[in-house]
Amino acid sequence: MRNHFFALCVTTTCLLQAAHAQQSVQFSQYVFDGLTINPAYAGYKGDPYLNTTFRDQWTGFTGAPKTAVVSFDALTNVSDDRMGLGGQLLYDQLGPQQNYSLTGSYSYRIPLAGDQPDDPHRLCLGIAGLLSQYSLNGSTFQYEDPGDPLITGTTVRTKFVPDAHFGVFYYTKRFYAGGSILNLFSINGGRRIYYANGSAYSSLLEGTTMYLTAGGMLDLSDEVKFKPSIMIKEDFKGPTNSDFNVFFLFDEILWVGGSYRTSMKFWDKSNLQQNLQASDAASLMAEFYINPQFRIGYSYDFTTSGLSNYQSGSHELSLGITFKTKRFGQYMATPRYF
Repeated sequence: MRNHFFALCVTTTCLLQAAHAQQSVQFSQYVFDGLTINPAYAGYKGDPYLNTTFRDQWTGFTGAPKTAVVSFDALTNVSDDRMGLGGQLLYDQLGPQQNYSLTGSYSYRIPLAGDQPDDPHRLCLGIAGLLSQYSLNGSTFQYEDPGDPLITGTTVRTKFVPDAHFGVFYYTKRFYAGGSILNLFSINGGRRIYYANGSAYSSLLEGTTMYLTAGGMLDLSDEVKFKPSIMIKEDFKGPTNSDFNVFFLFDEILWVGGSYRTSMKFWDKSNLQQNLQASDAASLMAEFYINPQFRIGYSYDFTTSGLSNYQSGSHELSLGITFKTKRFGQYMATPRYF
């Protein structure tokens, strides 16, 4: 079976560097909305927070991924901020494949020594449950052998998949570190969408993925702050990915910075080819606070591999709204940098 998305699928496989290395959806602007990679992040900002992000990946590439997410999280009680709740609705499309998922997150926030309203020290434990709907649209395929009995169907085939996430998140006013494991039920992989009389793998079917993150905030002057961070992403099948991020904050209003992503070989994986080369990408980002409650962000990603000859980079737009609430009898004033 062959279709006009074949070139895209091959390229995607090369980027993931493993034949069945499905990975979780990742946004470049996760550094401003940690709930997308860690359920323990729920309630971190203190005030209720609504975020929406749209990503148009590999612009100009036929059938390229398009992803959108809307998330909301808040504390269950602003006077006793021990528990946070979050929800997320995600849509992801790659050629003839689509994925809708609904996620609910819960975080329990433990105060540690030195915890104060203006200088928090918290260890957060989070868990999330989700239900995803994956589908393949057979009417978009172009067949080389139309008479093949295994590919006679042309309708949309759908599969519902439940799963769960777990995460840990520690933060102070100037430092954070976290770890999470997404798609716990998918650790053995092998999930398929059955298509007509046969079956097909969907590259949107996500495998278990682990994230490790850490970062900090440094004052360069009264008006300028510097925020370096790192994220390690491991899907246990393909090469390990690492993000190195640097951002500057000007007057508590404008974030400007970038990210460099590369794949690394931290340990031997028998399923990987020995001559694989690292795939690299970079992002430029800006986040602007129109006022203390409303944020708008944009990022542009570009690859440094051969794929750059066939597409015009990736664009990502995000909007965030903070709903001010009272805590300890007054409105919250402590900024949330992570």
